[in-house]
Amino acid sequence: MSTVSTRAPARPAPTTDRKPPTRRRRQVRERQWPAYVFLTPWMIGALVLTLVPMAVSLYLSFTDYNLFDPPHWVGLRNYTEMLTDDPRYWRSVGTTMLYVVVAVPLKLGLALAVAMLLKNLNRGRAFYRSAFYAPSLLGASMSIALVWRALFNDGGTVSGILDSVGIHAGGWVGNPDLAVYVVVLLTVWQFGAPMVIFLAGLQQISPDLYEAAALDGAGRWRQFVSITVPMLSPVVFFNLVLEIINSFQVFTPAFVISGGKGGPADSTMFYTLYLYERGFTASHMGYAAAMAWMLLIAIAAITLILFRTSRSWVFYADEEGR
Repeated sequence: MSTVSTRAPARPAPTTDRKPPTRRRRQVRERQWPAYVFLTPWMIGALVLTLVPMAVSLYLSFTDYNLFDPPHWVGLRNYTEMLTDDPRYWRSVGTTMLYVVVAVPLKLGLALAVAMLLKNLNRGRAFYRSAFYAPSLLGASMSIALVWRALFNDGGTVSGILDSVGIHAGGWVGNPDLAVYVVVLLTVWQFGAPMVIFLAGLQQISPDLYEAAALDGAGRWRQFVSITVPMLSPVVFFNLVLEIINSFQVFTPAFVISGGKGGPADSTMFYTLYLYERGFTASHMGYAAAMAWMLLIAIAAITLILFRTSRSWVFYADEEGR
């Protein structure tokens, strides 16, 4: 009597086509080398034009260097003098902070308002978008700053218009209380770049959200607060970071409007203008390098704070629990 074996048939050994690690690594390197070839010009430029100058600047910030004699190591003396013995330094910090606090919200607010108007505009949107964006193309050029100074100078167009309505403010450029606002208005006038970004963000918000809110009885202000602001918060955050960084580095308008002196009474002595004065007018390049690094640290710290606090007010639609 034959017996049937209950033993399962042996499975064939699995075949693998895995390649040796050394061969895989060689193939990966062969695929990557074209990328490194194309990146080489950028890496050389970043090293020669960015990293090396930054290292030299950091070294000079600890030296006494006047552009004519070899640098002399003084340690932290430049930083100590800057923070404790230089009232003009703190005046430039205060002027710059005032400019940032006033100019950035006004510029972003105006950009958002115009973007919302253009979003609801059916005819001529492309024309008005280009017209509002045109001042941003000019940038912080010398010619625009000269025109702006002529407009707000004593006897200029602005003072003439204000005099005609009974407001005798005189020339803003020569008034210590108003000179900084000339630079603020010039910055706010160039709101085109954030406006275009806001407009792109507004067009990404689904109309269904507004229709549902309208059916629930929400008015335009309620829709703006509950729908537009949360959905647009990533764009607001992006524009806010860029504008704050750019505002701390304002130079050309302040230089032209004040005649390069930061006047009157240091009312337009912005941080970068004072850095320029100490470095290229007074030939204290070591001190100017220390100022540059303090500015870098301040911008980095403010940017870090913005990123940390953004978790509580920036809403991303593709993330849960935000």
